Formats: sequence, structure tokens, C-alpha cells
Amino acid sequence: MHNLRAALLMVLAMAAFAVEDALLKGLSVQIPTGQLLAVVGLAGMVVFALWIALGPEGLRLRDLLRPPVALRNLCEAICAVTFVTALATGDLAIASAILQAQPLLMTLGAALFLGEQVGWRRWLSIAVGFCGVLLIVKPGTEAFEFSSVLAVIAVLALAVRDLITRRLPPEVGSGLLSAGAFGSMGLAGLGLMLLGGQGAVMPTPVQAALMGATLGFGLLGYITMVVATRLAEIAVIAPFRYSRLLFAMLLAVLVFAERPDAATLIGAALIAGAGIYSMWREARLRRARLAP
Repeated sequence: MHNLRAALLMVLAMAAFAVEDALLKGLSVQIPTGQLLAVVGLAGMVVFALWIALGPEGLRLRDLLRPPVALRNLCEAICAVTFVTALATGDLAIASAILQAQPLLMTLGAALFLGEQVGWRRWLSIAVGFCGVLLIVKPGTEAFEFSSVLAVIAVLALAVRDLITRRLPPEVGSGLLSAGAFGSMGLAGLGLMLLGGQGAVMPTPVQAALMGATLGFGLLGYITMVVATRLAEIAVIAPFRYSRLLFAMLLAVLVFAERPDAATLIGAALIAGAGIYSMWREARLRRARLAP
């Protein structure tokens, strides 16, 4: 029963994240990207700061000065700017599909920089996933779009962020990391407005409500994902992370009238299949190590 509940919560989280991405893409038509990032990021930071201050974790701002935490927040800022810009200038389906390569990059980074053992099966799954990314990006062809490169940069930043998170000491609270992530997004948005010459616009009541909904769906996705990971083993719920791709594809077709070509669909399937296998294989090896 716990596994079923956790799986449903993970699917709900991925649906919330997909809706958040769709709202960001829709709003970017009329609201500058920097302003969107600044408003949603700083508002999310305030929400998590209140949560921390009122909860048992408590505000420990000095932890933000730790070099790994600062580097993690820098990765959050890079990911926010590049991914939202990719959503604004390209297709939701393509950006979401590329984002699903993050677990494979995590495995690659753990093998190259953390000294973790990776067998030939997972190396093969990484290669298959990267072939899927190339099918989607289509480098050297007329269908190539720079927004795809921005999505690749975003997923690289995500992978580095998660590798850093695995090495953080346990006393650094998850609430503080979440507040720092939203704050980094907000600061990145302000920087984009200043350096990119993006002027702020006064949102209409409908646009303001949509920005509030964007923050709400982002928080819903985060909270339900955390609850899901606490209810069941990662191996059980990890494959359900790829439901985000399905929701994103549906929203891309129904809301934005996108029509992903065959190469994009095949590439997305390769990325999802390789990622699910890699996570399943890693969980199986972990259980084998713990069995004695």
C-alpha cells in the first residue's frame, strides 16, 4: 500500500512540474523571462524561509556560505535561466525530453568524479540515452534549434547540482537548500533583467494569478515528491519520474499545438528507457551490496 501511494504521489508531482513548465512557457510570451524567474523564485524563497523558521530545522544562514552549497545554488541559477529560456524560445516537448537525461548524467558523473563503480550495462544505457539526446537536438541539420542547446546546459547543471547534494553534510537541512534554490532562481532573474536589458512589465490580474499558480504547482510538485521518496524505496518510485515526460508531451500537443517529429519521439523513448533501466540496475546492485 505504501508503494502504491508513493507511486501515485510521484506521478502527481511530475504532473505538477509539467504544468509549471507549461505555465512558464505561456507566460513568457508576455512577461520577460527575467521577471518571471525573479517573481517566482523570490516568492518561493519566502515561502520556504517561513517554513524553516516555523519548523524544527531553524534558519542557519551560515550554511549558505559553505562552498558546496554556494556552488549548488549557482547550478540552480544556471539551470533556471537556461531551461526557462529554452521553454520561452523553443518547444515544451523538446526541452522536457532533454531534461529526462538527468539521471543518466548523474550516473556518468558519479563514475567519473565520485569513483562509483559502473558496469558495462549502465555504460551502455548511458550511451543509448545520449543517442536519444542527439536525435532530439539534431546537430548539423536544418531542424537544429539553439533552444535545445540551452536545455542541454540546464540538464548538465541539474546533474552537477545533484552530485554536489550527495556530498553535502547531513546537518545542511533540505529546507534551507530549497530556499536557497528558489532564491538563486530569483537572483538569476534579476541579473537577467539588468544584464539583458529586460524591462519589467506590470502584469494583468490574470497574469498575476497565473504566476501565483506557477509557484503553487512548483511547491506542490516539490512537496509531493519529497513525501513520495519518504514512503517507499527510490527503486520503486524512480521510474514514475518519467511520467513528467508524458504529461509534458500531452500539454505540448493540446495547449501549444506542437507536433513532435518521429526523431524527437524516438529520442525521448530512448532516454526514458535507458534512464529507467539504469535506475533499476543501480537499485538492484545496491540491494545486493546490502544483502550480506
